[in-house]
Amino acid sequence: MEPGRPSGGSTGIGDSERARRARAGTGSRLWYLLLLAPFVGLLWVPFYADAHPRLFGFPFFYWYQFAWVPATALLTWFVLRRVR
Repeated sequence: MEPGRPSGGSTGIGDSERARRARAGTGSRLWYLLLLAPFVGLLWVPFYADAHPRLFGFPFFYWYQFAWVPATALLTWFVLRRVR
């Protein structure tokens, strides 16, 4: 037995790491579908290509796109937390 190497058939992965990997099975891949929301929400430009309603003087066209920036960051964080 070599020092610093796991004994037997162990891979050296801790119990918590094994549990995390077991939880992140095939079902967790569905969380990635949430990452399509910003893409779809911004893909159809005629939906938001309008000046009204305005928010703080900004036309809808601009603030709708800008609203997706923090929303996408939160969605990305959420999906990352769910699949890890």
